[in-house]
Amino acid sequence: MKTPSLRDPDYPPPLGSEPIRPRPPSPSIQVERRQPSNLTLRLVTAGLLIPPVLYAIYAGGLWVLGVVLLGTMIGLREFYQLIEQKGAQPIRGFGYASGVTLPVLAYVGAQEQALVIFTVVLLATMVVQLTKSQISEALSSISGTFFGVFYVAWLLSYVVVLRDFHGVVASFRWGEEISISMHPEVGGYYLFFAITVVILGDAGAYFVGRAFGKRRLAPRISPSKTVEGALGALLAGMVGGLAVKSIFDVLAPTLSGDMSIAISVFFGFVLALVGLLGDLVESLLKRDAQVKDSGGLLPGTGGVLDRIDSNLLAIPVMYYLLLAYTYLRI
Repeated sequence: MKTPSLRDPDYPPPLGSEPIRPRPPSPSIQVERRQPSNLTLRLVTAGLLIPPVLYAIYAGGLWVLGVVLLGTMIGLREFYQLIEQKGAQPIRGFGYASGVTLPVLAYVGAQEQALVIFTVVLLATMVVQLTKSQISEALSSISGTFFGVFYVAWLLSYVVVLRDFHGVVASFRWGEEISISMHPEVGGYYLFFAITVVILGDAGAYFVGRAFGKRRLAPRISPSKTVEGALGALLAGMVGGLAVKSIFDVLAPTLSGDMSIAISVFFGFVLALVGLLGDLVESLLKRDAQVKDSGGLLPGTGGVLDRIDSNLLAIPVMYYLLLAYTYLRI
């Protein structure tokens, strides 16, 4: 019997015979891919960021300034995106220009001129706002532009002055003599100390909160934060301060020698506490803007502001604590 084909004149088959139906396509096999956890992404991101940051702290100078300028520009962009979610229209040009200027002033030792910058930003923003046709969001636009410069650029500029702490102390009348006995690179140790303690405090809050967290710390601002996690952050901060001090006492005692063990533990406690507050402040801003993260640049973390929010408050506090501690030792 001849097999019918499309070229056969007797094809299709006569009526009454069963039609030839094509077989249904084979079902595609869906391979479920395991997505990396948030903790894994955070660890990978940290692993990529830590080496260049450590090198910048070690090298100091223009390396620190470059990192701060980059962080300032990205941080300001993320902050202005947050307030735009609320309908504000920040004057980005003035914000970016001022944000770049503040760390540069800190680098050249003219940080006191920041008051001039703040005044110019405020006046220029108000003048530009007068030229806009829309006035319904004038108050939020002016205040948002100004606050962004302060919150991101001004606070982040303290990274520069903390790294050059020896030069800062030497510039004061009361610090000329004590700076002679101070290691010129001591600012690198202080900056490393502050950042490390804050990171360890954040890690302590994360792991202790996940393991034992029951009572919410600030449910309206950040429901995931717990009282137990906060206590874990404070404990980790104190242990971290002691650990950094002890390690440097062995490897580089000339850098850590000016801070006693008791002061190191106390500084660790204060920095961890301030780091918690800094994290809550940024969570408050994101909650108001109704966004989960300030950005998506850093996988597992969110944006740059999500990564530096604790240090934005902790590093200035470390700077002024050290000034007070150094002055009291005279």
